[in-house]
Amino acid sequence: MRPDLDIVADLVGSGQRVLDLGCGDGALLENLISERDCSGLGVERELDDFHACIARGVPVTQGDLEEELPRFGAGDFDVAVLSLTLQAVRRPDQVLTEMKRVASRLVVSLPNFAHWRLRSTLALRGRMPVTDALPYHWYDTPNIHLCTIADFEALSDELGLTVDRRILIDARGRRAPAMTRRAPNLLAERVVYSLIA
Repeated sequence: MRPDLDIVADLVGSGQRVLDLGCGDGALLENLISERDCSGLGVERELDDFHACIARGVPVTQGDLEEELPRFGAGDFDVAVLSLTLQAVRRPDQVLTEMKRVASRLVVSLPNFAHWRLRSTLALRGRMPVTDALPYHWYDTPNIHLCTIADFEALSDELGLTVDRRILIDARGRRAPAMTRRAPNLLAERVVYSLIA
């Protein structure tokens, strides 16, 4: 499991009903079910990842999360998870609104497009950056809505979501050094949020 998924799993907790949107190969949901006594369902668009979930024995539905979310009832889940996926959806605001409808708590992780390395690459080279945290070129990236920590927190506030916890992480998915808290929008490469609807 990716190191950042350990942080996500800790924020989800134990014994929760979990909806994992864009669940990838199902590693997080498998961990939550087997190690933390959670129940849950994954939603995954990519067929290879969908089949990997099936192979793991993880309950999953195949489809676009923006189309699948409205099919769930209000309060069907305790926690809705969106890990490194928000920047790749067509309407992030609508996805977050639907997530808060189906769950009272959201756990969302995202890359921070205001990190100093990205800023300096763009400023000094005049080219879109490619990093460990963002390993795509501008022409093949799944990221269609680039946002910063400040952008995400402003949107969360606008949607009536309260930030319960914010964990700043580095490109390897581990907790960022304490000094990162001084200027998170500049120094954090990624971030994981626990939000209350």
